[in-house]
Amino acid sequence: MENNQFDIIIIGGGIVGLAAAYKINLKYPGKKVLVLEKEKEVAAHQTGHNSGVIHSGLYYKPGSYKAKNCVDGRRELVAFAKEYKIAHDICGKIVTATDQSELAHMNKVFNNGLANGVEGIEKISAEQIKEIEPYCTGIEGLWVPCTGIIDYTEVTRKYAELIRSKFTGSKVLTEHEVTAFEKHADYTDVITPKGKFRGSYIITCAGLQSDRIAKKEGAKIDTAIVGFRGDYYNLTEKGAGKVRNLIYPVPNPKYPFLGVHFTRMIRGGAECGPNAVFVFKREGYGKTDFSIRDTAEALSFGGTWKFFAKNMKFGVDEYRGAFSKAFFLKRLRKLIPSLEMDDLTPGSSGVRAMALGPEGEMIDDFKIEINGNTIHVLNAPSPAATASLAIGTAIQEIAAKHFNLG
Repeated sequence: MENNQFDIIIIGGGIVGLAAAYKINLKYPGKKVLVLEKEKEVAAHQTGHNSGVIHSGLYYKPGSYKAKNCVDGRRELVAFAKEYKIAHDICGKIVTATDQSELAHMNKVFNNGLANGVEGIEKISAEQIKEIEPYCTGIEGLWVPCTGIIDYTEVTRKYAELIRSKFTGSKVLTEHEVTAFEKHADYTDVITPKGKFRGSYIITCAGLQSDRIAKKEGAKIDTAIVGFRGDYYNLTEKGAGKVRNLIYPVPNPKYPFLGVHFTRMIRGGAECGPNAVFVFKREGYGKTDFSIRDTAEALSFGGTWKFFAKNMKFGVDEYRGAFSKAFFLKRLRKLIPSLEMDDLTPGSSGVRAMALGPEGEMIDDFKIEINGNTIHVLNAPSPAATASLAIGTAIQEIAAKHFNLG
């Protein structure tokens, strides 16, 4: 058992779990930290299935964890990418209003950006929109120059590489799914099919499985994870020629998503999307993927039905977009009217872990709770990838306070 004893065990090898491990080891290089990931590779789920945008911090409520961690984390991420030569591009984006009814919320987003310290943000006219994105049509917009693009899987792999190479005794193990916890007075044994690992302290960063892992550990939580799949289309060479960088709509304030948008990819090409549809399998990336367990759990939680009731029209429209390319194209044409059906080819999908409360309320901000010798990251939605290093610092500080790391 001696080789399997660690000061801290972190469950989840996504970008947040590995950023937390990296930051703890930076602060306490003598501590043995273990990261356990159930898949063959790190960044296998939310981290590896997002659009690769470096978010500015524009949308988030001033004073929220999201706002502070996004702005601070973005700056730290860009510095990290420069230091380790990770491909990225601070290309900027526009947020485009196509109707007078959107201007009030666009102004609110602009003021949020100012309050959050988003550098360089400015309002732009219809003519300026055309100068930045010639194929895009709008009546007014925002220019956000500090937004960029990056490969978050590469970032996560670099975190893992640094943990393995710089800190003696720390490990990142893949294909180690946590199945149970054995609690003792001064330590916890974490059980996997490949062995038992003893940790003085535990941190869970399990993303789509965060509520299940927390319950297995013994935490009493009142939230549940419900998955929402986002489908993307790739733009053909002709279609990609209509997008220079990033084009976003003004988000509908009634709904918790940013709306379909256009993103240039760091590895080349461009994509558009995503929609947001309820999934019948938490880690199901296909449109017909189904899990009895996942579906039963989601639909037996009262908050799910209350969320559906509040967002019925939104949900119907999103499903139309999932199965109708013509409907999806209609939404995209609000931003680029010249886009044609043959400009789009089927692309990738991702599943977002949405934490819902018992009344169907979406838990919009980061949510971290403590249960004895364990820290649970119960909700780390977008912009968690952008903010990963800042969140890692926050987790390290919580651990220092509650784990007496010295």
